[in-house]
Amino acid sequence: MLRSTLAQQGTPVYSVAWGPDSEKVLYTAGKQLIIKPLQPNAKVLQWKAHDGIILKVDWNSVNDLILSAGEDCKYKVWDSYGRPLYSSQPHEHPITSVAWAPDGELFAVGSFHTLRLCDKTGWSYALEKPNTGSIFNITWSIDGTQIAGACGNGHVVFAHVVEQRWEWKDFQVTLTKRRTMQVRNVLNDAVDLLEFRDRVIKASLNYAHLVVSTSLQCYVFSTKNWNTPLIFDLKEGTVSLILQAERHFLLVDGGGIYLYSYEGRFLSSPKFPGMRTDILNAQTVSLSNDTIAIKDKADEKIIFLFEASTGKPLGDGKLLSHKNEILEIALDQKGLTNDRKIAFIDKNRDLCITSVKRFGKEEQIIKLGTMVHTLAWSDTCNILCGLQDTRFTVWYYPNTVYVDRDILPKTLYERDASEFSKNPHIVSFVGNQVTIRRADGSLIHISISPYPAILHEYVSSSKWEDAVRLCRFVKEQTMWACLAAMAVANRDMTTAEIAYAAIGEIDKVQYINSIKNLPSKESKMAHILMFSGNIQEAEMVLLQAGLVYQAIQININLYNWERALELAVKYKTHVDTVLAYRQKFLETFGKQETNKRYLQYAEGLEIDWEKIKAKIEMEITKERERSSSSQPSKNIGLKH
Repeated sequence: MLRSTLAQQGTPVYSVAWGPDSEKVLYTAGKQLIIKPLQPNAKVLQWKAHDGIILKVDWNSVNDLILSAGEDCKYKVWDSYGRPLYSSQPHEHPITSVAWAPDGELFAVGSFHTLRLCDKTGWSYALEKPNTGSIFNITWSIDGTQIAGACGNGHVVFAHVVEQRWEWKDFQVTLTKRRTMQVRNVLNDAVDLLEFRDRVIKASLNYAHLVVSTSLQCYVFSTKNWNTPLIFDLKEGTVSLILQAERHFLLVDGGGIYLYSYEGRFLSSPKFPGMRTDILNAQTVSLSNDTIAIKDKADEKIIFLFEASTGKPLGDGKLLSHKNEILEIALDQKGLTNDRKIAFIDKNRDLCITSVKRFGKEEQIIKLGTMVHTLAWSDTCNILCGLQDTRFTVWYYPNTVYVDRDILPKTLYERDASEFSKNPHIVSFVGNQVTIRRADGSLIHISISPYPAILHEYVSSSKWEDAVRLCRFVKEQTMWACLAAMAVANRDMTTAEIAYAAIGEIDKVQYINSIKNLPSKESKMAHILMFSGNIQEAEMVLLQAGLVYQAIQININLYNWERALELAVKYKTHVDTVLAYRQKFLETFGKQETNKRYLQYAEGLEIDWEKIKAKIEMEITKERERSSSSQPSKNIGLKH
């Protein structure tokens, strides 16, 4: 039954491909590519893609990228808006076929006596010259390990993907044959051969473990011992993604997401409504020791967060929602669960960071940088790096945005990134070495300073004196700025004072000094929270401790007049104090009162500053007495 005619035109349609969500169709019309949505009256996207007739197109559902091949002897990669990402050099003959691997990481190109394997960014891994005539069609096996090509001479050509390579610290693992891997330790040149019963489909090398999935089983090797892997059977069939964290690893296949410990114990399998595991990749799933984050494909502004150990939604089950579509997500790897952060890049190429724990109050999503194309967290401490426009940037302590945003620029390391050419990609961030892949496929290794990682280590084990000593030894502003933010975050105001003095933030040193002289620990806590900009939390701490006047006073100091009066009226205390300060404020600026609530409460009220000062003195005395009585007694109790 003919449902509808999508298009009628004067030129033949040589190739058609479904869009990732099956709601659009991509087809060829001479030198033009056309994306036609199935909804009536929806806008059709059309652009000139080649200088010759286009013979073949393919559209991948995982990476949402389009391939095209034409009689101009070129193959090209496009995004779904028709923007060119890669164009090959002209070949000797027309390109007759292109096809994406199922996971969207590779694609194959066929021409006359030519078969080429390429990375998703366009550069070529391998070129074969089989005696086949033109290869008119290519299709991949479902596991993405082999291809079949329909040849002009009536034959079918089969090819297997080999020589894949994985690197981590001193180890290099190469898939030499379909069922054989070679492990080389570059320090002592020791070589181990790993043999498998079935063909290798996916592998991942990180955190001192090599995880390999074959068509039926999963093998877990430790880098300390290559002879005795841990082996378990896979639940479903083909694994499309392996992600590793320090304590466990994640397998993704057509049936679901499964988390295993390195001892091979099944831990959890997170699920959410409408989950499609076939379109997940390393940019849309992230794993840390306690959290799994998955970007929703149906609504790309949403990230689902799960507890790693149970697979249940994290916290009170609230989703992480952003105002724009999210492109890439990454969880930090170290530290406590309560401090876990997630960084992500959105459609505008803004880099944002937010807390993963979401209880009740709406967590802030804070922008860290703009025009960021790729990002990675260090595997040893919470240092974040990214490629930002023409710069390579390292955020030594991204948490600074929650503590003291003013000093964030002082905690960054930046260098020129023009040497990486166009569209580089961060492959890994291990220890203090960042590996970047350029658009031509070559790898560049950048070493960053080892000192910030040592500082993170000292702070996580509360060795504040060692941290100060390290900063004095290194004599760098970035180190002192990081220490200042870390000390405030951990409520160590003595160290914070030293660090702020070292970077010349005198006003902050004075404020910290004033905090130290406050009578009660609740007041100190509230002012530390205010220092970090958490005014509501500071107010809550004071109100819970019964220090109502102090809560009113911080609002007066911040000119939050509405809130100050609201608290005074609610707790029936210090209404005259608020009105007196308000009057003084208006007199200073030579203004008249216009606020109706203030006019209402000021009616018939005489302001007596002597009386108000006496009341304030009484409040301070009361707070001092309260804090001294709550101090533990110094007397030693004798046992009977």
